[in-house]
Amino acid sequence: MTGMLVTITGFGSVWRRRFRKDKNDPRRFARAAYFNTTGVPINGKIRTRPKIVGHVRFNGVGGFDPNRPLAMINSVFECAEPCVWNGQNKVLFKRMLPTPQQPDYFLVAVRSAEVGHLDVGSPAWRSEGTLLISFSECRDQQEAMLLMPLDSWLRTDLGRFVLRPFVSWPWSARLQLEFA
Repeated sequence: MTGMLVTITGFGSVWRRRFRKDKNDPRRFARAAYFNTTGVPINGKIRTRPKIVGHVRFNGVGGFDPNRPLAMINSVFECAEPCVWNGQNKVLFKRMLPTPQQPDYFLVAVRSAEVGHLDVGSPAWRSEGTLLISFSECRDQQEAMLLMPLDSWLRTDLGRFVLRPFVSWPWSARLQLEFA
């Protein structure tokens, strides 16, 4: 497989951008790259405290609007296969599809304040097939960014959260706490 489809359900807390170096390029800002990763609040500011280093990348020419990132939620993107480069997990979001299709994965960001503590070191904290892109942690604060297929799960100290599709929008999904 040369690529995959990914629906964005959420973003990590930290954004960075990189513009083209040629200051005379009239399309310098349109060709910018935007990087998203995890972070946690420290002394009132969001900081990266990576335990697992990685990010997702969007290019300005791929349909991503850096001025309205929340408008990208539930959008489906064609992506490159995840890779590891210089010890960092990376996923390139190439272009937004004009019409949503059923994705292979969902980009999911979770925070311990919302889902409970993740025991990332344990063998049974996530379902097989779930890919951890980035994980930040400091004291009791955690944030993880993952690629998850439908019906995959995460286990926290609050219970098991399962990724379930929306009935009206089958190309999108959300984590739901499963009750025994």
